[in-house]
Amino acid sequence: MTTELKPGDKAPAFRLETTGGTRRLKDFAGSHLVLYFYPKDDTPGCTLEAQDFTAHANAFREAGAVVLGVSRDALTRHGKFAAKYKLDVLLGSDEAGDVSDAYGTWEEKSMYGRTYMGMARRTFLIGPTGKIVRIWPKVKVKGHAEDVLAAIGD
Repeated sequence: MTTELKPGDKAPAFRLETTGGTRRLKDFAGSHLVLYFYPKDDTPGCTLEAQDFTAHANAFREAGAVVLGVSRDALTRHGKFAAKYKLDVLLGSDEAGDVSDAYGTWEEKSMYGRTYMGMARRTFLIGPTGKIVRIWPKVKVKGHAEDVLAAIGD
């Protein structure tokens, strides 16, 4: 179990296979990185979140930021999801769970009296020097992309 991350902490290094090729945290040095964790491709909330980030993709680029969504879905599933909804964000596959463990987003959940492990919907804004600038611990999808974009300018 990792220590809970907080703003000012150095972001945990990672290596992910993404819809845009292999990416590492160090690849984003000099840019802001919006690292958002989501439960599953092609589900209502996750689709809306990805579409909202896509709708603001140009504004994120203009602000010097890259958006990378992470789930434990396979890369092939990410590719189908991105193509189906014409997503303009990178999607990273964390099938082994190393990245979600490092960021503390794989957690116990409960639904209908049943407990299980699942991905928390959580976003990290990582600054150009690799330090965490802000964390959204419990994301509400509606308006989230706009909130993250506004935080880049703060």
